[in-house]
Amino acid sequence: MKLTIKEIAKKAGVSQSTVSKIINNYDDVGSKTKQKVLDIMEEYGYRPTYSAQSLAKKVTKVIGVIYAGKINANFNHPFFVDVVSSFKKTIGAQGYDLLFFSNEQFHKADEDYLARCQHYNVDGCIIIGGEDVESSVYELDHSNIPCMGVDIELKGKRSAYIITDNLKVSSLAVEHFYLNGHRDIAFIGGNDESIVSQQRLDGFQQVMKTYGLQIRKEWIQSGDFFEDSGYKAMNDLLSLNLLPKAVFAASDLMAIGAMKAIKESENDIRSFSIVGCDDIIASKHTDPSLTTIMQDKEKIGKMAAFILEDLIQENIEHTCVIVEPELIIRDSSNPVMKEPSW
Repeated sequence: MKLTIKEIAKKAGVSQSTVSKIINNYDDVGSKTKQKVLDIMEEYGYRPTYSAQSLAKKVTKVIGVIYAGKINANFNHPFFVDVVSSFKKTIGAQGYDLLFFSNEQFHKADEDYLARCQHYNVDGCIIIGGEDVESSVYELDHSNIPCMGVDIELKGKRSAYIITDNLKVSSLAVEHFYLNGHRDIAFIGGNDESIVSQQRLDGFQQVMKTYGLQIRKEWIQSGDFFEDSGYKAMNDLLSLNLLPKAVFAASDLMAIGAMKAIKESENDIRSFSIVGCDDIIASKHTDPSLTTIMQDKEKIGKMAAFILEDLIQENIEHTCVIVEPELIIRDSSNPVMKEPSW
């Protein structure tokens, strides 16, 4: 009877990553655990297909792609679709193929990314950050497999990450509202577990205080970066006795959901000023067209590919790259008053 790593782990009462570490001769596994696993492997005649030495030398030219967390399980957020498309084009030109990992079975304790990355012997991984990130992601981050994070903070020695300057994202939005005469400003963000959402909320609050604008607790709503949550958050705002006149949504999809809620209410969409974030293609085609904070998706994907290649080649160690955002003004951010004639 030939066992798999998963079956060996189950019989030994350990995780798949522990079995993988023993197979690859890691030194951070206890001697009793190691012997127990080795005994089971010996009993059932298990022989790994590669050794630690071959792992160190073998190059597969395969990059693992991990959409970490609950929000990204369906691979369908347009921002990340564009980032991964740019990454694929750049890393593909270097001769690499992509292997997508599923997180659908992560309710089981013995499922993890490190074991699967070792099983497929990937040269490195790109990790796309979401909400409620699995702890297994951080185990992979601290392994010897090079990892490149997008919108997720990685701290491993062989890891790096790239992220938009989210404090400036909020600064550009609030400053735009302020210069257009708005003082009553609401914020729709993502889940509290999201580093991106938290940074944008922190930036929003900092800039509001800088301009002496009142931050109303009831005007701060949360969602999940997708349209339905923006729709719900805006409906919650519309149910209040005192309404904001400007809304910064931390993603274009939530902004589009908020615009839909306003249109379905008795309020005139032109009486609100809306700003989103991401500059997805749909933002150009809403009615009114959406003012947004552009994240340079092509640059992020391309840079992630080059940095990961450098990590694989051991040209660099841990680093963080912050990308500048840009305000794209369209029709949804209505000024309170007309510009002076001078």
